Amino acid sequence: MRILLNIDVDDPDRAAAFYAAAFGLTPARRFGDAAIELLGASAPLYVLRKATGTIGAGSAPRDYTRHWMPLHLDVVVDDVDAALATALHAGAVQEGAIRDETYGRIVHLADPFGHGWCLLEFSARGYDAIATGQQG
Repeated sequence: MRILLNIDVDDPDRAAAFYAAAFGLTPARRFGDAAIELLGASAPLYVLRKATGTIGAGSAPRDYTRHWMPLHLDVVVDDVDAALATALHAGAVQEGAIRDETYGRIVHLADPFGHGWCLLEFSARGYDAIATGQQG
């Protein structure tokens, strides 16, 4: 199985520029003016042109102000402070302070399209520090 990440935006070129500047992704293929493929993460990210007000899944019209969504993306970084400075410079909005957790350090962001992101710097043990057992 392979996972592809698709993010609806109103301007793929602006989105590609933001994700390149904030998270170091590299624009790869273009699909006309409808989409841009970004590489450099463990899964390809596709920014898809979807106009504000159009209907996607469900019945709510697309709105690119900050919104809740049941999925967010974590960007695993070596230095959360440096990564935060880079993302803010690119146009992200910080949502709350950097938090120290058992598994590492984390901070919440919103991108210019209203989507939620986290920057995550794992501790030496990472999620093993909070694991309670194996599934199986």
